[in-house]
Parts: sequence; structure tokens; C-alpha cells
Amino acid sequence: MTEPRPAPAGPAAPPAGLRERKKRRTRDALLRSALLLFISQGYERTTVDEITDAVEVSQRTFFRYFANKEEVAFAVQDLVESHFVSALRARPASESPFEAMRSAVLDAWDTVDQAISDVVPVDLYMRGYQLIESTPALLAVHLRRSTELEEEISRLIAAREGLDIDSDPRPRVAVAAFCGVMRVTGRLWGQGEDTSVAAIRRLTETYLDQIGPALAADWRKASDPD
Repeated sequence: MTEPRPAPAGPAAPPAGLRERKKRRTRDALLRSALLLFISQGYERTTVDEITDAVEVSQRTFFRYFANKEEVAFAVQDLVESHFVSALRARPASESPFEAMRSAVLDAWDTVDQAISDVVPVDLYMRGYQLIESTPALLAVHLRRSTELEEEISRLIAAREGLDIDSDPRPRVAVAAFCGVMRVTGRLWGQGEDTSVAAIRRLTETYLDQIGPALAADWRKASDPD
């Protein structure tokens, strides 16, 4: 009896590394298209269908990478915040908490292009950040997320200093002051005409350098002409 001939093999599956690169390219393309649409026509007016049409993929593909529009709107912001946290972890133990946070945020702005350029151009991120600051629905989410980031930084600072964050209020107090400056500078930068990285870095440095003098000074006496 003649043995059955084996069925012809189907096309070989692409190597795992190639599949991952393809997935990354699709995700990045969706992210870039979404940000461009958000900026050009507004976050709330943009639909998932428009994002997927721009990339020529299905809605199912979009939801494979992102839970919703909000997640895609903050995807690059997640990268930037992680970049800052990594910079903070790398600061020398000899620096004071506030000095470490100041140096980390300025270093993070100096190297933000390297951190995100594989995903989106830095100018697209900056326009997306300005969109977050100027869109009420996104700003509300941003403030909620900032509270979560503030707690993460507070715990990092407490660990750096060997403190129990639940019994020593100093880490949270210092981080609250620092993050307050970040919120102020983000808002002022978003309202300005210069939306470059250099502009927000300058504003951040200027405002951070005023925290100590502002808190220590007697404002009423300083403003009294007599």
C-alpha cells in the first residue's frame, strides 16, 4: 500500500523578533496617527475609526494595543514620565531630595528626544502635551495621573533617604512642592507661543530655583517700600 503523502507545509511563521518589530511598528503608527488627528481636529472629535483608517488597520487591531483613546493620548506621556523616574533613580545618593529631583527633571528634558524619538518625533510629543494642557477632559485625567506619579516619586525619595513614608511627612511634602512647580510650568508653557523643549526647560528651571527663596522670604516685608 502506498503511504499517504504528507500535506505541503504552509508558509513559515516569521521569526519572533520580526513579529515583535512588526507589532511595534503598527502600535507606533497608530500612536502617531492618533496624535496628529487629535492635534489637527481635536481629541473629542477624533474617532477610533479615523485613527485606524489613517493606518489602514481594523478597529480590532487598535484595541489590541490600546484600551481606548485616552490611553493612546497618554502613551508618550507615560514614556516621558518613566524617563524622569529613571533619571531620578540614577541621581547620586549625596544629593539632597530636592536637588536630585531638580537635576533629574532638567536632565530628562535634555534627553527627552533620545527617550521617545523611536516612537514619535519630539515636536509631535510637545504638541500633544500642549493638547493635554488645553483639553479639559484630558487635563482632568492628567491631574489624576499626576497624583499617582507624585506618590511614586514620594516613595522613591523616602527609599533614597531611608525614611518610613507613613511616619515621616517630609518626602511627600518635598515632592508636593516639586510637582506643584511642574503643574504650574506645564500650564504656563502650554499657554505660551513657544512650545519647544527648550522653553519648558527654561521655565521649569526658573520656577524650581524660586521655591526655596519664595518659601523662606517674608513677602510682605520685602514688598513694603518703607
